[in-house]
Amino acid sequence: MKRGFIEADVPEQHGRTFVVTGANTGLGYETARVLSARGARVLIACRSREKAEDAIARIQQANGDVDVSFVPLDLGDLSSVRACAQTLAGEPRIDVLINNAGVMVPPFELTVDGFESQFGVNHLGPFALTGLLLDKLAQTPASRVVNTSSLAHNAGRIRFDDINAGRGYNATARYAMSKLANLLFTYELQRRLDAAGIPILSVACHPGIASTELSRYMPGLLTAATNLLQPLLNTAAQGAWPTLCAAVSDEVEGGAYYGPAHRFEAAGPAVRVRSNRASRSERAARRLWELSVEMTGVDPGI
Repeated sequence: MKRGFIEADVPEQHGRTFVVTGANTGLGYETARVLSARGARVLIACRSREKAEDAIARIQQANGDVDVSFVPLDLGDLSSVRACAQTLAGEPRIDVLINNAGVMVPPFELTVDGFESQFGVNHLGPFALTGLLLDKLAQTPASRVVNTSSLAHNAGRIRFDDINAGRGYNATARYAMSKLANLLFTYELQRRLDAAGIPILSVACHPGIASTELSRYMPGLLTAATNLLQPLLNTAAQGAWPTLCAAVSDEVEGGAYYGPAHRFEAAGPAVRVRSNRASRSERAARRLWELSVEMTGVDPGI
């Protein structure tokens, strides 16, 4: 992977099944588009049937008669997460679970279960979905879990003493916290899979700085600056390269992190990158895992 991984490097995927959360738009849509074009069965897991069906229609218009289906999933509602996992358990196989969906710097809100929305949707929901699907994934050789983090993890700190922002809400800080949680979860999951002798790879990725709907809550000036710099940054299709790399490249290793190669990881082909020191704290990862089990009621059993 010396030169970096791009869309053209995705090999044929006939006979394989991918679950992509939030694939109705942005990075998830581009990931689903490419995988389906290579022959994979792609399950788009998101809240809106209407938006999912529109995405499926666009994918079919681009790729022809491909195997893409909708599965309802609201990561801000654990009952929906459980229902989604139950539906997916009926699939003949699942090769890769791509935890792509997320929210970024929204106004303060609680999930259905009473969690601060960014921590709930970006971390707790994917944690629960992954835990509920581990047995299913383990049935397929060389299966993977791919978690989408962000450059924002570098500013993150897990506020264990105020996990639901009861003492005050800073949207940017809480987003960074959720993205740090994605990495802590990825690495802890791989350690536990290895210890249990379960041949699933747990991998993380980030898109650099890409133009997607995720940034709809960003302040106007920051959005304007991003638009001005867009020629130097990633499109949504390019932002999906690290996700595709983590999901299908033969060179991927468990517990690794992939992102863009250029401009301080803002853009370019996907390569292996290094996350910050806080993300590699085994103590914090264990504590987050135990807290996540307590909050979601889902124990992955490893």
